[in-house]
Amino acid sequence: MNRRHDIDALRALAFGLLILYHLSMLYVTEWGWHVKSSYLSETLQIPMLMLNRWRMDLIFLISGISTAFMLQNTRIGDFLRQRNWRLLLPLTFGIVVVVPIQPYAEGVSHGVVQPGFVAFLARYYTAAAWPDHAFAGWQHGYTWNHLWYLAYLWCYTLLLALLQPALATRAGQRLQAAFTGLRGTRLLLLPALPLLAYTVTLQAVFPNTHELFNDWYAHAMYFTIFAYGWCLARSSALWAELLRLRKPALALALACGAIYLALVLRFRADEDVSTGTQWLIWALRNLYVWATLCAILGWAYALLNRPFRWLPWATEAVYPWYMLHQSLIVLLAYWLVPLQVGAVAEPLLVGAGTVLGCWLLTSGLIVRTPWLRPLFGLKPAPKALSRAEVRLA
Repeated sequence: MNRRHDIDALRALAFGLLILYHLSMLYVTEWGWHVKSSYLSETLQIPMLMLNRWRMDLIFLISGISTAFMLQNTRIGDFLRQRNWRLLLPLTFGIVVVVPIQPYAEGVSHGVVQPGFVAFLARYYTAAAWPDHAFAGWQHGYTWNHLWYLAYLWCYTLLLALLQPALATRAGQRLQAAFTGLRGTRLLLLPALPLLAYTVTLQAVFPNTHELFNDWYAHAMYFTIFAYGWCLARSSALWAELLRLRKPALALALACGAIYLALVLRFRADEDVSTGTQWLIWALRNLYVWATLCAILGWAYALLNRPFRWLPWATEAVYPWYMLHQSLIVLLAYWLVPLQVGAVAEPLLVGAGTVLGCWLLTSGLIVRTPWLRPLFGLKPAPKALSRAEVRLA
């Protein structure tokens, strides 16, 4: 099968958007985060709200597509061994080495943790309890923070692999065909219905925690989107339909998003929203999410399915950048926020420092060091040709 350059490009762009989102979390008013700037903006709430609705859904959709591509011509046992190596090893390394600066900076900023990173680590690695709300995950003594995605992706990958025999049955094939056979308006509307059902039934009972257990609303949403991606990857006809529908999908996303935002702004301070209005808001939100995903896939297939010169580098760099970026943002903010360098200079310095740090650590160290590559989710480097092999080539 020819390599899908648009999926590689979308993965890099989606994680780039995630970096921008986490940088903006420093500055958005009323949204809690690990470290907050004194230069807060209420205006940021609107774009952050609209982006927040689908940013992780896009990443799980791409993950489902990629999983289907990887499963082709690969035995289940070999596939699971590869995924264990490339998901659980970076997750473990990230929790132990990459993430700890985040709870330290958060705890010191809250005035709960005493300054001194080495002393903090000595206690942190014991997984001892911390004072209430010292940092995100204080109840467990440690945290995975932004690396929760790797744990969730591993669970969904394992579940999908275990479901392969059932999906190969006649009933399983009919279930897949019910999705891949969608065309036109049905494709733009019907896949949003399960998402709406989860919102109505699970959201209030199981609010998002990113703690894996008891996070059933998030699991229902993300695994369904992940499964959509897996089905989508296996149907060339469905890709052709998304390409054809890219303009209507974009129009639907903009319309639903605009009405949803207007209703949210109208009723956000009103605790007595009627049931009908609440259901309308939820319906518009989920339609907005699914239509946005359809539009992104259709336009990416039209514009990005080509071998850009930057794509091989971005495809390799995206995993280490994902692992590193939030720790760098928090560390830089921890240093810069107390200095009060200005509302323009501070985000520029934090953003530029994060990009520079990710680039230096990834391109200058991680990709060049064989034992570091698997710790950041990278495959072994291609074997260099000997001089004799070069002459023969």
